[in-house]
Amino acid sequence: MNKYAAEFIGTFAMVFAGTGAIVANHASGGAITHVGVAITWGLIVMAMIYALGDVSGAHFNPAVTCGFCLAGRLPARCVGPYVVAQVAGAVFASVTLRMIFGNVAALGASLPAGSNLQSFALEIALTALLMFVILNVSYGPKEVGVMAGIAVGGVIGLEAMFAGPISGASMNPARSLAPALVSGNLRSLWVYLAAPLIGAAVAVPCWRLTRPRTVEAAL
Repeated sequence: MNKYAAEFIGTFAMVFAGTGAIVANHASGGAITHVGVAITWGLIVMAMIYALGDVSGAHFNPAVTCGFCLAGRLPARCVGPYVVAQVAGAVFASVTLRMIFGNVAALGASLPAGSNLQSFALEIALTALLMFVILNVSYGPKEVGVMAGIAVGGVIGLEAMFAGPISGASMNPARSLAPALVSGNLRSLWVYLAAPLIGAAVAVPCWRLTRPRTVEAAL
């Protein structure tokens, strides 16, 4: 039960801080800036990995959970409870932000700046890169490497920095679903539900190509 609580709390913190930065940036007339928003995402993920990585693996993302399952590093029976905890934490974060700020900036909902197809392709690529890094720096579904928090937080900050203005750089169905539901802005939601799952699935065979079976078995 503690690992599901960790996924709930970690996802809440991530969505509260990350989408909260978007909302606060809008409410303050751009005081945080896009760069500040990207850095916020990277820092909160890094902090939660170090806080909770040894409890649940610090997924905080249904796509990451599915990726670990496909890689054989998380039992299939854990996927459902993990995803439920993640979505619940994200929704609770969005509800909290709405109570504090009102329905500002669609509560940080992920929205394409261009076409749906453009954001769909970009989100697949972004999530594949993120999942590839996660699989290579983590040492198992219940453990976390010493530098994993920096590596994963860095990738998220980097991807948010350059891709945020185009697709929102979600890479996370729970992160996109929660503000969309709570704000009532469901436009292009399918992009952010499907693309990260595909991207995570693409990363798994790429990870296997870089990891000999003997090394993989030790992870």
